[in-house]
Amino acid sequence: MGRFHRDDARAFVSRAIAPGVGVWLAILGIGALLTGPFRGLARDEEAVNRVLADERNPTWNTITMLWSHIGNTEYVIGVCVLVTAVLLWRTRDWRWSVVPAIAISLQATIFVIATAIIGRPRPTVEHLDPAPPTSSYPSGHVGASTALYLVLALMAGRIARPWLRWLTTVLCLLLPLLVTYARLYRGMHHVTDVAVGMLNGIGCALLAYGWWRHRSRAASAEQLPAPVVPVVQPRGAGEQA
Repeated sequence: MGRFHRDDARAFVSRAIAPGVGVWLAILGIGALLTGPFRGLARDEEAVNRVLADERNPTWNTITMLWSHIGNTEYVIGVCVLVTAVLLWRTRDWRWSVVPAIAISLQATIFVIATAIIGRPRPTVEHLDPAPPTSSYPSGHVGASTALYLVLALMAGRIARPWLRWLTTVLCLLLPLLVTYARLYRGMHHVTDVAVGMLNGIGCALLAYGWWRHRSRAASAEQLPAPVVPVVQPRGAGEQA
C-alpha cells in the first residue's frame, strides 16, 4: 500500500497544483475574450442552441435529462467515492486510489473560480434544467464528467482482461460526450462553454494521472535493492602473477 511521503506532497504541488494554475489562467484568458472583444460570438453560437431547441421532443427531453445527470455534482462525487473505495480495497495502493479524486478536485476548483470571475450569461433559449448559481462559462457538468471518466479510461489500461479493458475505456470516453450534447440540447451552455469545460476536464485528468505515474516510478525506485558492487581484493606482495 505504501505510506505517505513528503515527496508525494511536493510532487502534488509541482505536478498538479502549479500546472493547474496555468490551466486556470488559460481558461480565464479565453473567458475574458468571449465576454470582451469576442462577445458577438455568443450570438453566432446561440444559433446552435436555437436549432437544438427547435428539434426538441418529449423522448429526447427525457434521454438528455438522464445524460445531463451524469455530470451532476452528486453523481460525479458518488462515482468517485465508490471507485476510490473499490480501488483501495482491491489494490491497497492509496496513490492509485486517489487519482480520480485529484482529477475532479482540480477541475472543480478551477471551474468554480473561473465561472465566478467571468460571469457569462447562459444562452437565450428555454432552459430544461434548473440553472445553478454558477454562470454559463465554462461548463461544470462537462468538465467534471470529463475529468472523472477520462482518468478512469486511462486507469482502465491496467485491467487484465482485454474485453473488459476495452469496454471500460470506450464507455468512459463516451459518457462525457453524452453530457456535452445534453447540456447543449437543454439550452444550458454555448458551444465554447462546453468546449472549454472539456479542455478543463482533460487537463485535470492528465495532471492527476501524471502525478501518479511520477510518484509510482519514484516509489518503485526507492524499493529497489542497492546494487551489489564486487570488491576486488588487491593482490598481496607475495602473490605470484
